[in-house]
Amino acid sequence: MAVIFDIKQFGIHDGPGIRTTVFLKGCPLNCIWCHNPESQSENIEIMYYQNRCNLCERCVNNCPKKALKIKDKQIVRDEDMCVLCGVCVESCYNKALEIVGFKKDMDYILKEIKKDIMFYEESGGGVTFSGGEPLMQPEFLHDILKSCKKIHINTAVDTSGYTDFSNFEEIADLTDLFLYDLKVIDDDKHKKYTGVSNKIILDNLEKLGQIHENIIVRIPVLPGINTAENDLKDFYAVLRDTGVKEINLLPYHKIGKDKFKRLKKEYRADFLEEPDDELNNKIKEYFEDRDFEVKIGG
Repeated sequence: MAVIFDIKQFGIHDGPGIRTTVFLKGCPLNCIWCHNPESQSENIEIMYYQNRCNLCERCVNNCPKKALKIKDKQIVRDEDMCVLCGVCVESCYNKALEIVGFKKDMDYILKEIKKDIMFYEESGGGVTFSGGEPLMQPEFLHDILKSCKKIHINTAVDTSGYTDFSNFEEIADLTDLFLYDLKVIDDDKHKKYTGVSNKIILDNLEKLGQIHENIIVRIPVLPGINTAENDLKDFYAVLRDTGVKEINLLPYHKIGKDKFKRLKKEYRADFLEEPDDELNNKIKEYFEDRDFEVKIGG
């Protein structure tokens, strides 16, 4: 049984070809720029779309635990009283409340993956397991990767690298491609902006490069955080001896900001600006000049 928060079909940004991406819930990092904050908690959550709410009080009146009330012209939920039963979501005609995260067994998820097997075969695509951090649910990930390989579906795992290396060893032979995220190399900045040290991430990348030949490193483009000349030199110093040949640059965007608000979480990246084409191309050229294949986007 896995806790997931989405399954997206016909994706083209999480590996080669047409892909189905399964998003598993839970992440050990707390990146301030995260565009999927609903992925951070391992627990099922409720999102509140205030712009859709007309304060009709149906959710308040129907809640069996009396965990909802109206305050300051919005619905407020008492998380200690709420049992996430979903009655409030079902009561809302305007879809102002939404359950985020659900438990599904492997048979259900595998059935969803197999729906598009014809498109995988024609496009060279497959399935990508993302998050969050899929390796926070290592047993499920191992088992479903094994099932996918039995039916010859190409597999990719998108990872932050923040896990015990034994988890990589368990799935290395079952994974055709690792999409490995590197946020910033300076450890103090990494702690400041993600909440954790990157030592285990860098150690795991070095070790993974010794046992797996197909790794694409993904670097978010974060102006003022990881785009200075020294930052690029730090990335190169790490990557030059890993065997990694390909880099995806993922320009920062503010799409996740509203999600933080819906989850009643603080958005701490307002100071960040979205990178322009000039900066994206400058970074692309920096790595291309050092013999990496570079793509802007996933």
